[in-house]
Amino acid sequence: MGKVRLIAKYGFSTVVWIIAISIVLIFISFVIKLTPIRILLFISAIFLTSFTLFFFRDPERKIPNGDGIIVSPADGKVFLIREFFENEFIFDEAIQVSIFMSPLNVHVNRIPISGEVKFLKYVPGKYIVAFDEKSSENNERKIIGIETEDGFKILVKQIAGFIARRIVCDVRKGDKVNTGQRFGMIKFGSRVDVIMPKDKVELLVNLGQSVKAGETIIAKVKR
Repeated sequence: MGKVRLIAKYGFSTVVWIIAISIVLIFISFVIKLTPIRILLFISAIFLTSFTLFFFRDPERKIPNGDGIIVSPADGKVFLIREFFENEFIFDEAIQVSIFMSPLNVHVNRIPISGEVKFLKYVPGKYIVAFDEKSSENNERKIIGIETEDGFKILVKQIAGFIARRIVCDVRKGDKVNTGQRFGMIKFGSRVDVIMPKDKVELLVNLGQSVKAGETIIAKVKR
């Protein structure tokens, strides 16, 4: 288990700025004489602080144990499952599980399976709505390829959306990573795709299912 964090490290600077702005708004609300504006400023300050703390929360997760377990990299809902030929890292028929994160979900992303980061790519792009299937190939995204000790490969895509404009990823090529390890977040919504070799996994999630990062088992590697 990792260190318990109330606020994600990826959002600490944002939280500090929002709290500072809120303090200024509260101070102004006590100085200004017009009661409606005072109330509006005070409520705005409380809302900004509360939403920011809520958005950047980082609860601890119970990481499941087991050989070949693949956990969800994100909180949210499975809104797309598709099959296609993956030609960047897996080079085989693959199955993709796409998870949509609403602004109400925890946004810290976690590693789906232990291994080594063998592929890392940033792709600039558009900001169409995340639940549009084309956003996986057209939107700004960060692609992470992980290979296990026995050669199993998996891709994780952090994809920006219409509102989300900031992808944070703190792993580097060559890093050794562990199942459930925090590795980044997408600020203010969007989606994460998990791409696995189709014939090497047993899929354990369905369309519409809610999942939790680092906790929900989405697939198992066939041995």
